[in-house]
Amino acid sequence: MLEIKNLSFRVEGEAGSELGIIDNVSLTIPDNQFVVVTGPNGGGKSTLARLVMGIEQPTEGQILYNGQDITHMSVTERARIGVGYAFQQPPRFKGLTVRKMLSLAYGSTLPEDVCCNYLTEVGLCSKDYLNREIDMSLSGGEVKRIEIATLMARNPGLAIFDEPEAGIDLWSFAMLVDTFKKMHEKAKNTVMIISHQERIMMLADRIVIIDRGRIRTDGTKEEVLPSLLGEFACECDFRGAVK
Repeated sequence: MLEIKNLSFRVEGEAGSELGIIDNVSLTIPDNQFVVVTGPNGGGKSTLARLVMGIEQPTEGQILYNGQDITHMSVTERARIGVGYAFQQPPRFKGLTVRKMLSLAYGSTLPEDVCCNYLTEVGLCSKDYLNREIDMSLSGGEVKRIEIATLMARNPGLAIFDEPEAGIDLWSFAMLVDTFKKMHEKAKNTVMIISHQERIMMLADRIVIIDRGRIRTDGTKEEVLPSLLGEFACECDFRGAVK
């Protein structure tokens, strides 16, 4: 279980003033729950994800994972206890093959057939990718799916995905949604996804809306999604009227 208690994150603004990015956020995510965190751009969604992973350190508050205080743990320490993270823009590693990356994530050398299974799960033809380097020859969608396969091999108790749809084509996005659907059906991990996409929200057990650094809404998909889609529709109508 992930427990976020009174979490705040501030950075230095102009003329020495403080700028609040996350403001006194409290959130509890039980085990095996699929949660989508959404909201307007600049609202603090990705910052919250980075705080949970330890990429940023909070100004105030506490983060607990399975009852253990991880607030000041490093990224490496959090990874060791079962927290995994997928970036908006996954890093590339010239000289490192996909097979080697999967084995590193797993913690020991994986047999070829097991590696192939992970790649197949994310819609990649394993024989074409297994010995390829994770470099600039791969498209954004390919790297995204390889990163997800890597996270699956790591099998963290808490998997965090920061805007996984960013920078990928529609075909890759369809495969991405299908992968998340399979992950949800297996229900072996707690999944936290930062996303604006309705198709990803449709998979959620729960939707949390972050706006101006605070939780604006927190509820089930059935409770939150209809009003959220209505809000999007109103914004589109308003913009159309202005034009």
